[in-house]
Amino acid sequence: MTAIPLAEADQVLATLDPLVLFSDVDGTLVGRGGSLLADLDGGASLGAAEALVAARRAGLEVVLVSGRTRAQLFEACRLLGLRDAIGELGTVLLRDGKAELQWGQTPRGLGATPAEALEASGALGAVLDKFAGRIEPHAPWHQGRQGTALLRGQVQAAEVDAVLQAEGFGWAHLKDNGRLRGAYPHLGAGETHAFHLLPVGVSKAATAAAYLAERGLQAGSAAAVGDGPADLEIADAVGAMFLVANGAWAAERDTARQVVVTPSSAGNGFAEVVAALIGRLEVERSTAPER
Repeated sequence: MTAIPLAEADQVLATLDPLVLFSDVDGTLVGRGGSLLADLDGGASLGAAEALVAARRAGLEVVLVSGRTRAQLFEACRLLGLRDAIGELGTVLLRDGKAELQWGQTPRGLGATPAEALEASGALGAVLDKFAGRIEPHAPWHQGRQGTALLRGQVQAAEVDAVLQAEGFGWAHLKDNGRLRGAYPHLGAGETHAFHLLPVGVSKAATAAAYLAERGLQAGSAAAVGDGPADLEIADAVGAMFLVANGAWAAERDTARQVVVTPSSAGNGFAEVVAALIGRLEVERSTAPER
């Protein structure tokens, strides 16, 4: 299905009773340099900050869903006044400040965390060796991880997964987490992307679905917004999936899922999603029968 512009998404919004918005962080909520107060070009922007305040006032709970670590998301939640988060592409669930690891098909006994198991088993080494010169640790952000190995490179996830399967590491796979803005000419002349090596059976969608179930919420009570292919998986767990404008390219890779695209990029696009959901909440509340 082709992507739907936000201005034409009334039918999608009409299916929602939105109480939760799962939001990616980098390139979605925040702009250049990971700043809440910057757009993608580094210019000043209050769009995302004002939207967070508006969401809080309206009772729309924002839950961060990111490739970032537990520690990074814990501090981000404290700073932004948020409660819960999903980290490292679904391998870490942070609820009320407490972290729970999602192991998927990771063989136990190889390490205290899935990330340790990926290294100790040789799965990470196999990827770095077989694709030397095309992929490498995404330093310095690869440190302190519990669920995934964070990499950057110019590879196709499918070709890496084929090697992992052939080498006996079929329990692990590679996920594309979107384009990087920086130049990495030593990795090739093309676009460099961030990648996560993680266990099969774990995803943003699976952890988001489990989170909603624990809270007794249906898919129609949640929406999600992101800017890359890994974010689109959450569409399977929520009532509506949004991409900010700078992530519209990801919809071309996944035409099976219904996606709504905002007119603006990053934080301003996030603000447009929040405004649309708050508008829907107000309609729901105005038409709800009195008790």
